[in-house]
Amino acid sequence: MLKTFKIQVSGQVQGVGFRPFVFNLAQKHQLKGTVSNNANGVLIYANGTSEELMNFMEDILEKAPDAAIIQNSSMDEIESMAFENFSIVPSQKTAKVAIPLTADLAICNSCKKEIQDPKNRRYRYAFTTCTQCGPRYAITYKFPFERTHTTMSQFTMCESCVAEYENPKDSRFHSQTNSCQDCGITMQLLSNSGEPILVENERELLGTVARFLKEGAIVALKNTSGYLLCVDATNPEAVKKLRQRKQRPTKPFALLYPNMEKIHEAYEVSKHEQNALESGVCPIVLLDAKRQTKSNLAEDVAPGLNRYGVMLPSSALLTLLSIEAQIPLVATSGNIHGSPILSSEKEAREKLSGVADYFLNHNLEIVYPQDDSVIHFADKQQILLRRSRGLTPNLMGYTPKTSEKVLAMGAHLKSTLAFTPNGHTYVSPYFGNLDSYEVLQRYTDTLQRYTQLFEELPEVVLVDKHPGYQSTILGKELATNWEVPVVEVQHHKAHFASVLAEHDLFETTTPVLGVIWDGTGFGDDGMIWGGEVFVYQNHQMNRKVHFEYFDALAGDKMPKEPRLSLFSLVNSEVEVEDKFLKGELKIYQKLKNNSKLKTSSVGRLFDAVASLLGVSDVTTYEGEAALLLENLAWQYQGECIDLLKGQSFETVPSKTIIEHLIALKHQSESKAKLAASFIYTLARAVIKIARTFEISTIACSGGVFQNRFLVKTLRDMTRNNGFTLYFNQEVSSNDENIALGQLAYYQNIKE
Repeated sequence: MLKTFKIQVSGQVQGVGFRPFVFNLAQKHQLKGTVSNNANGVLIYANGTSEELMNFMEDILEKAPDAAIIQNSSMDEIESMAFENFSIVPSQKTAKVAIPLTADLAICNSCKKEIQDPKNRRYRYAFTTCTQCGPRYAITYKFPFERTHTTMSQFTMCESCVAEYENPKDSRFHSQTNSCQDCGITMQLLSNSGEPILVENERELLGTVARFLKEGAIVALKNTSGYLLCVDATNPEAVKKLRQRKQRPTKPFALLYPNMEKIHEAYEVSKHEQNALESGVCPIVLLDAKRQTKSNLAEDVAPGLNRYGVMLPSSALLTLLSIEAQIPLVATSGNIHGSPILSSEKEAREKLSGVADYFLNHNLEIVYPQDDSVIHFADKQQILLRRSRGLTPNLMGYTPKTSEKVLAMGAHLKSTLAFTPNGHTYVSPYFGNLDSYEVLQRYTDTLQRYTQLFEELPEVVLVDKHPGYQSTILGKELATNWEVPVVEVQHHKAHFASVLAEHDLFETTTPVLGVIWDGTGFGDDGMIWGGEVFVYQNHQMNRKVHFEYFDALAGDKMPKEPRLSLFSLVNSEVEVEDKFLKGELKIYQKLKNNSKLKTSSVGRLFDAVASLLGVSDVTTYEGEAALLLENLAWQYQGECIDLLKGQSFETVPSKTIIEHLIALKHQSESKAKLAASFIYTLARAVIKIARTFEISTIACSGGVFQNRFLVKTLRDMTRNNGFTLYFNQEVSSNDENIALGQLAYYQNIKE
């Protein structure tokens, strides 16, 4: 007997070809009914017997599109309905949005083949997409995901595209981003002065751009997630010019390669690294360069480093440009250093006219500009360095514990927002340093868009305890305006809570050791924390151990000058006198004598060691000293020294570590050995503390744990000896995870 069933599928099921998939599956099962998007995901009505619908449901769950992530599903018999056939019907918004927002999807292999096939009608069309790839979050105003809710709505499909859209057997059946050369997005190439560069037809534009790049030009190119600044990575003068104009003295640039073959020629690539490079996220992946590669690339691409950030093209536009160029290209964020990535032609002209020689623009509006995501690996352990395009704004791994609508304002550096307006958790892309007016503006604009998109205002606002953070100041203002409570969450406890949340450890009955190491965070005692060890058990979190306090000098200047951290930690000026002018030493000695503010920061300890070993005294970007120190450590292959061997401690003695390094340096031990031994000592300290408290479960967070030498060493030490290690994986271990940690702490910890 035929019955009518209502099926609701929730999760990341919009913008991934789910409705076309259901339609074709219904045809196969010979069912009649409808499928549509709704505020909760995908809604299906179907007529059939109970057995037929059970088989249909099994196929939906087992054979869903690769990009789909099904979180929940239900099937209920309802009052009988009549259907003439099975059809995809327009979405009707009947409730507030309560679904994950589909992230941007990198160009698929099928579309790559089409744009390279002279016989295909999309040959060399730079905005080719299908149901399995293309921009999603970047171009969406509102949900459910329909063309009319995206910036693609300004492009009317031609007859050929409509035919594809309506054909169940076509890969673009109900593809909301469908377009072609005849009806789609158009590009324009301009000189720095705004004069159009004329070519025979638009298909030749990228050939012209490639020629300009090979001639040493800087091109500001609008990709589908924002502008990129591109130059020939093998041209030293071009790379140097980009550094000068972008005001980015030494921070490494990312490199774009046309295919995996070229990457294999130039780098050592593990299976895990290749899988990441070729994934739908298409992130930047840090790779070890082969010997000849460093000499082939301009030295200024990644000064002083042996690892490079490498990526494959994430869009048809970048694919075609890479094919034309056939050389590695620098492809860095289109901004002035410290500002957010740009996405509008007007902004690009205003901000980048002094940087780019040419502009390649297009007329697709970008609602949510995003940088490329960045990862690297310590063996099999993925370490996320920046969570952005392809990963945001969904966080599928953490389900809110209550229905309360909570907004977490995150940190000040590497800022993000987190919001739970419904049964899902949304964590924004990385914004940057909120000291920048432009970054703060992007942050507040995104916050406003989220409240409009979900049609909800928060019922509580969470902020960091640091009273000077812009995120804290703004959060308190908003809470006052909305007349809702504001709750402060200590920085390092938020870091710890983020790992517990990712790995669903809040309900564990055994204690968890939280090792939280970073550069800075306002502590409960008014000091600057950064080398903390907590114990979590039974929904309570307590600080048990910390690194020895030393003087915090010169405010924000200290993180930028590693020599100051060394000066703070040494007892004698002999080790630092060549790093300062005599007048400077007197000033800093006076500050040190009168200092009341102390820090336990492992980040600053890394800085001190980097300065001691001559790696870095003054930096130009956050984490530079630690990165250079890690680079040095990898050059050592021998047995490391435990600088705290035989010592037990309630407070980790930072000054003792420095004293032992100084002694070994005077004994002419190699700098690489000392760098490796320092990091090895930190890993050993984790094991010693875990054994002291008899805890076998260890959760690590904070920016220091982006150091792959440390992560690998710790993994090696704990392998097969009863310890279980957890690291951040879905969010970065740096301050990008603070917003998530604030949410998780508030919802799970009893104070």
